Amino acid sequence: MTDHSLEQDRTLAAAPVAGGAAAVGATGAEELVYESGLEVEVRSQWTYARRRFMRHRLAVGSLIILIIILGAGLLAPWVAPYSFEGYDVNHLEAAPTLSGFHIFGTDLLGRDYLSRVLYGIRTSERVAFIVMVLATMVGTAVGMVAGYYSRWADNLLMRFTDLILTLPALAVLLVAAGLIGKGNQYRVAIILSLPLWTALARIVRGQFLSLREKEYVDAAKAAGAGDLRIMFRHMLPNSMGPIVVFATLTLGVAILLEAYLSFLGFGVQPPTPALGKLIADGQDVSSHDWWLVTFPGLTIVLIVLCINFVGDGLRDALDPTQRVRA
Repeated sequence: MTDHSLEQDRTLAAAPVAGGAAAVGATGAEELVYESGLEVEVRSQWTYARRRFMRHRLAVGSLIILIIILGAGLLAPWVAPYSFEGYDVNHLEAAPTLSGFHIFGTDLLGRDYLSRVLYGIRTSERVAFIVMVLATMVGTAVGMVAGYYSRWADNLLMRFTDLILTLPALAVLLVAAGLIGKGNQYRVAIILSLPLWTALARIVRGQFLSLREKEYVDAAKAAGAGDLRIMFRHMLPNSMGPIVVFATLTLGVAILLEAYLSFLGFGVQPPTPALGKLIADGQDVSSHDWWLVTFPGLTIVLIVLCINFVGDGLRDALDPTQRVRA
């Protein structure tokens, strides 16, 4: 056997040993990094946003209060001490008292006002969530098409959006209530969503006009991805920040508009209780039965304030320009 062959055998025999030593060394290094707490934790943008939101104390506190109020309205059939149509002839037009557990008092017919306010919250939040979904879907769809295709589609959709924006909102709502019909909460939700999608359409359009020039969009096109895949898979997720903030703030606007329409008699009609209708029913006797207007009004103010504070927190948390370390 030659010297060259002996050297090859020694090399082949030593190779597995060297590989095993390298593997043991890599494992030891990984264990050392883990024990030292130096491992890299991968975090998504939503993780950073959640951490920034949790540092916004006013927004977190408002979110807790909002969950309690809306949860009480959602569970009104089980939380309310009385039915919203129940009568108590022993406490007609009674001021707030613990007698009979009429904490918010009773109205002229002896109906418990706490129960009616809870059912009014239930009606308002149902209308508001439907409005939020409809306005967000329509506004997002219009903005996506206008921003991605641009040219004639952009001109047509944006001119129609500008036309809706120029119309007085109150006149549009009242005319729509007369044409579509009032009384049913689902009809009221459709009416309220008519003028509320326009702002989001302009926001999403601006986002898509910017994103369509990005390199990853060009790469997706070069890879053969279709327009719908590019819009929904690549561009829409990068526009979710403004959409989430808009959807949150739309809840407050919808609750205010629903109360406004109900107060004028064009919204939800009896026997279904609504916060605006409760205020309208109590305004004639508010000089001496102050609780008939005060408690529904304070409920509306508290809900809208909490929603606005939560929206501010979400806007700060989802702002990509924020450099707060989470």
